[in-house]
Amino acid sequence: MKLGAFEIYTVTDGQFRLDGGAMFGVVPRVLWEQCCPADEKNRIRLAVNCLLIRAHGKNILVDTGLGNKWEAKHQEMFAIERTPPLADSLKRFAVSFDDIHMVINTHLHFDHAGGNTVVENGGLAPAFRRATYFVQRGEYQDAVKTNERTKASYRRENLAPLEERRRWEFLDGDTDLLPGLSVIVTGGHTAHHQAVKIESEGQVALFLGDLIPTASHLPLPYIMGYDLYPMQTLEAKRAILNQAHEEHWLLCFEHDPNVRMGRIRKDEENRYCLEPVRSLEMAGLGGLEADTRKRIAEIRSV
Repeated sequence: MKLGAFEIYTVTDGQFRLDGGAMFGVVPRVLWEQCCPADEKNRIRLAVNCLLIRAHGKNILVDTGLGNKWEAKHQEMFAIERTPPLADSLKRFAVSFDDIHMVINTHLHFDHAGGNTVVENGGLAPAFRRATYFVQRGEYQDAVKTNERTKASYRRENLAPLEERRRWEFLDGDTDLLPGLSVIVTGGHTAHHQAVKIESEGQVALFLGDLIPTASHLPLPYIMGYDLYPMQTLEAKRAILNQAHEEHWLLCFEHDPNVRMGRIRKDEENRYCLEPVRSLEMAGLGGLEADTRKRIAEIRSV
């Protein structure tokens, strides 16, 4: 779809499952299960939605998904289904890994940076051989020096090959990467988590990363148990949703299996509600299909 001078496409690296209680923190299951039914292991289905951006003669990829370096134990634990994998998703738009010029990681958890690297000739190498990888310096430092609370979320094999090949470009705070393309540090989920903002010809889109992972997380108190700084998440959500509402931003959800993009409004009780956008139909993202209409109705009822 077009957003001013930019072209943006949602691409996928499949789906996986995480514990529903952890995904919704203090919110009772009787509430979150209305929107996100759990399986017999209490896991809910999550998408791995990345974003392909075309602008200024460059192909830019935001987050790289789960990747293919998973052993059977963890594939089963997270119910990983890479259908289609990221490479096939990109191929729909005539883009290969070698065509990517820039990779932006919102943060470096395994479901956002797992595709940063691939196995090659018995070792590990950058998956996007011609790309520079952008991440907040503090996020990288936290990823390579973990503690008991964070070590399960980071995998060294997604990071080390890029360090060895000097493919990282570290950012320090909010940064303009290209005209109309910037990153905004939100904190909350991790100390240096960043969202990606696209702004052109009076239009704005924001790729939320794990600040608001699904449309079901729009209510302000719906904050993941995985968030290291939940009060930061709360205030960042409040500020961004207020501005997104006032300025009619397009919001992009990384983990929602049904709703990839939408705009918000406030209902009569001043709650944020998701609105389908006409451009979703044009982009072939199912904006007004029956399952999405049902999904939006469920979100409004929370």
